[in-house]
Amino acid sequence: MSINAATSVETTRANLTLGPILYNWSPEQKRDFYFRMADEAPVDVVYVGEVVCSKREILWAPVLPDIIARLQAAGKEVVFSTLALIMSERESAAIREIINTPDLLIEANDFATADLLKGQPHIIGPNVNVYNEGTLGYLADNGANRVCLPVELPGDSVRQLAGMQICDTEIQAWGRMPLAISARCYHARSHGLHKDGCQYVCDLDPDGLDVMTVDRQPFLTVNGTQTLSSTCLNLLPELDRLADSGVSHFRLSPQTTDMVEVSTVFRNVLDGTCDPAEGDLKLAAMNTGFVASNGFIHGDEGWRQIDASHIQ
Repeated sequence: MSINAATSVETTRANLTLGPILYNWSPEQKRDFYFRMADEAPVDVVYVGEVVCSKREILWAPVLPDIIARLQAAGKEVVFSTLALIMSERESAAIREIINTPDLLIEANDFATADLLKGQPHIIGPNVNVYNEGTLGYLADNGANRVCLPVELPGDSVRQLAGMQICDTEIQAWGRMPLAISARCYHARSHGLHKDGCQYVCDLDPDGLDVMTVDRQPFLTVNGTQTLSSTCLNLLPELDRLADSGVSHFRLSPQTTDMVEVSTVFRNVLDGTCDPAEGDLKLAAMNTGFVASNGFIHGDEGWRQIDASHIQ
């Protein structure tokens, strides 16, 4: 069953979630993307909102009400994601306005927002560093009914935190991994521009800008002020073990590939109608152009791809 905003730790069926769009897609692209996900994707929860750069918020604000209405009409739980780094009074005031919006479930992506949400149901996003039981307990006591753990956590830590069963636990299962956020705009600097006069050049790279080593090997990806992995996280083979350990929600992070198809593969594996190995073959057949990785969950370097078929 899907979990609504007021409940936690009651799930008997793993929930599939769609994270917020991290990249600077056009308003029309975002509208069309969410409309299709509403109509066709087997996801239970959809996150909307701007996480990376407050300058982008105004660009797609006109289409956001229609997006939320379409998703809710399709039976999706809608969560509004907030900025991962708040740097101005204007951004702080905007966060307070969002928090005071009735009937809007919020995902906090920094501790300042989480503190403002104290005492009301909310979600903690992966940009908040939840690495131990004390932090998870503190956030749950403050009203968080779901926490999306950081992508860097090894599986033993994920299982330990999920096993506490004090709130629902979510992890990212597919997509480029968010690693850091900065006050500087890498995209603007790469084009010889300042952040305040960036001309929104990040829209030139809808899956992020690849950063290469001196010997032209993929290293990282930049997206405005955000740093992500160059590889694409894929935890499809690990889903059953993670669900058995208490993880209740699995997040797919949007990329320009066919997310309806990606979500269908994950839903079928979670439901037991598709073998993980078969699901991996289906993902590979999509020719997304991304190199898969799962190193972090196995306690290794994040860019590595570990064969998990023999792990019980």
